[in-house]
Amino acid sequence: MTTEHEAREEFARLEPASDFAASSDAFQRLWTPHRMAYINAGADANRGTGCPFCAAPDKSDEDGLIVHRGEHAFVLLNLFPYNSGHMLVCPYRHIGLYDQADPHETAEIAYLTQTAMRVLRTVSRCDGFNIGMNQGHVAGAGVEEHLHQHIVPRWTSDANFFPIIAKTKALPQLLGEVRAAIADAWPAA
Repeated sequence: MTTEHEAREEFARLEPASDFAASSDAFQRLWTPHRMAYINAGADANRGTGCPFCAAPDKSDEDGLIVHRGEHAFVLLNLFPYNSGHMLVCPYRHIGLYDQADPHETAEIAYLTQTAMRVLRTVSRCDGFNIGMNQGHVAGAGVEEHLHQHIVPRWTSDANFFPIIAKTKALPQLLGEVRAAIADAWPAA
């Protein structure tokens, strides 16, 4: 398995389609083999437990990508982020829908979401956020059985051609670096 240090030193290569054998398909490939560590970690997180959000609190903060543990909910990085700093706020209790959360859980989810926004503004100097919950398969929930709120930092200059025409996100920081920066900046309780 590739370590984070090795991943930092490995460079992504952009190769023109004309360099490949056979007919060119006019696409370029952005090779990012260091991402396999995260893909494999995601598969491992779902193996056995069935729910990565139930398994995360049993791990160390670093291994679970947890940046803060509250009384009723916790905050962790998304293993497959839309942008660097993409966080999730999850109740510890295994519930699937927002209306199943009790008043203590909803209050802490709201409080942790606000705190995450403040921390991200400090750490990443983002210009805005996408915040939301996809509930149920039909709504696009990747883990529909465990409630989680997305907090995605956005920057005025973060729009580029990759997501639009290549269905690829360029992420400038590794998850471990982002987790450490956010956890270090999280206010003490």
